[in-house]
Amino acid sequence: MSLTNEVKSDIKAAKKMRLPWWAVLCLLVFGMPLPWLFDHFGRLNLMLPIWNSVAVLGFMLALKWKLRRHAWFWGTMAILAALHVPLILFVPWGTRWVPALAIAAIDSADLIVMLAILSVVGKFMEGPNAPEGSSIGQ
Repeated sequence: MSLTNEVKSDIKAAKKMRLPWWAVLCLLVFGMPLPWLFDHFGRLNLMLPIWNSVAVLGFMLALKWKLRRHAWFWGTMAILAALHVPLILFVPWGTRWVPALAIAAIDSADLIVMLAILSVVGKFMEGPNAPEGSSIGQ
């Protein structure tokens, strides 16, 4: 399966995913003190980028959970998470309002890039003789 088809099938699977009510409740409960915490340390402008990065990485984990038994998957996810740190720290984030559509576009692009990276790493690690129905892209 080509990289483009693999990413498209992952996007289709992502569109079908829904959070259960208890997950939404947990996100709300644990997310409520975040503005206070970031404001306390004088970095309120970092709250939304960090929250979005954690959400996209968590969504990526949920989407590719079938790969959890592969060490390369966890290594790749750790590298992707580590790459988000300088992105958050070195981009000058403002405190002004940003349209939700712009945030959604950035998060979607981030997810698509991470899906492509994970697919490439998976194809590299599985080798050229991987069976067609392997765990990659499913």
